[in-house]
Amino acid sequence: MNRYIKIIFGLMLITWMGFAHATDVPLGPGDVLKISVYGSPDLSLETRVSESGSITFPLIGEVAVGGLTPAAAEKLIASRLQTGGFLRKAQVNILVTQFQGQMVSVLGQVKQPGRYPIEGKRNLTDMLALAGGVDTQGADTVDLIRTRNGKTTKTKINIVDMVRNGSLNQDYDLAGGDLIYVERAPVFYIYGEVQKPGTYRLEPGMTVLQALSAGGGLTQRGTERNVRIKRKMPDGKLESLKARLDDPVQPNDVVYIQESLF
Repeated sequence: MNRYIKIIFGLMLITWMGFAHATDVPLGPGDVLKISVYGSPDLSLETRVSESGSITFPLIGEVAVGGLTPAAAEKLIASRLQTGGFLRKAQVNILVTQFQGQMVSVLGQVKQPGRYPIEGKRNLTDMLALAGGVDTQGADTVDLIRTRNGKTTKTKINIVDMVRNGSLNQDYDLAGGDLIYVERAPVFYIYGEVQKPGTYRLEPGMTVLQALSAGGGLTQRGTERNVRIKRKMPDGKLESLKARLDDPVQPNDVVYIQESLF
């Protein structure tokens, strides 16, 4: 019997925690609210927050609730009812039955791209985790696009460096409407006298020698003395460059290993 009591208590605790988080979430367009006023059942209302972030409430008309927490919206409606002379002491309760406005989009090279609700306080790494994390083709950097006070900004964040260095100052808290985009990782191409010609992920600081290693090394006929890189230059022209083993490889380079003449 004690075991079942513990299970029930645990479920109640989880539900309470979820509700506690939800009360901290700012209201946004599309959210469905169930509003009641103690002692005034005729003022009960179920409504949806408009695109402009407002609702229409009996007696007091339009109320801007977008960006407010449910608790703050309760106080605002109660204040309007009291200052308007409709109630001497108003006790307003708001229950959010559907959160629609507080959604973050996670797109690009993640395992489960889509729109995810913000329940409580969520930051960048939280939302990436909800989307299943970066997939094998994803880059180390992500773009975070946010709109605050009518101004839209785009911030590029190196997730690997942030976690490796433990500097979480760019693990920003998110709000409804934010967009996370994970780009495809840069690649290079290698062909000619290598064991495994093909397309490979370009790691930061990768050299020609490391590119050779990624390609499985030289064949018996290959030579390190005459490596060429075909690279697209800023003017759009494709050039063939003689490369040393310690030269850096750039995104979209085509590394060609020629056959030894001896």
